[in-house]
Amino acid sequence: MKTYLGVVALTVLLSGTPAAHAEYEEGVTAAQNGDYATALREFTAAAEAGLDLAQYNLGILYYLGQGVEQNYAEALRWTLAAAEQGHVNAQFNLASLYYYGTGTAVDYAQALRWNLAAAEAQHAGAQHSLAKMYELGEGTEVDLVRAHFWASTSQYNANADQDASVSAEAIALLGELSAKMTPEQLSDARKTFAEWTISR
Repeated sequence: MKTYLGVVALTVLLSGTPAAHAEYEEGVTAAQNGDYATALREFTAAAEAGLDLAQYNLGILYYLGQGVEQNYAEALRWTLAAAEQGHVNAQFNLASLYYYGTGTAVDYAQALRWNLAAAEAQHAGAQHSLAKMYELGEGTEVDLVRAHFWASTSQYNANADQDASVSAEAIALLGELSAKMTPEQLSDARKTFAEWTISR
């Protein structure tokens, strides 16, 4: 399972107060200029005001130890706050924190839950991680049909996003899964994926 961590560029902001937006914008500018102490201060103010993007980025600063002493528990706290508001990248990162026990105990059930949330929002990396968890029975029973479905969606979305790395990993996983599956399982997985593509 991978985590893709990095301070996100300023995007359209949909929630939070105007002051929180301004603080967040100042934090992004500071981070882009390598001034992580200022980024930390601005992201903290906006995160405490409830802005999910600031919470997500604050979690990253604590995770990486940029502008602050590295603190995985605080990284988890702020990533969880953003994930609970529906921030998809935060959901994916949170799944990884639970999966590896970073800032918390290893918790495959929580990793599965948050990967599923991000996967349902079409996050290709989360879909790949979810496929691996179903393949290995981590936080759930082994389910090769679901694993194949999620690996297929990961490849589909990675191709759409032009993410060659995730696409290549998904292709490799699909080959690995296909070798383990019965013809009936493979047929079920392909049917489920076909139905998903039609419904999009």
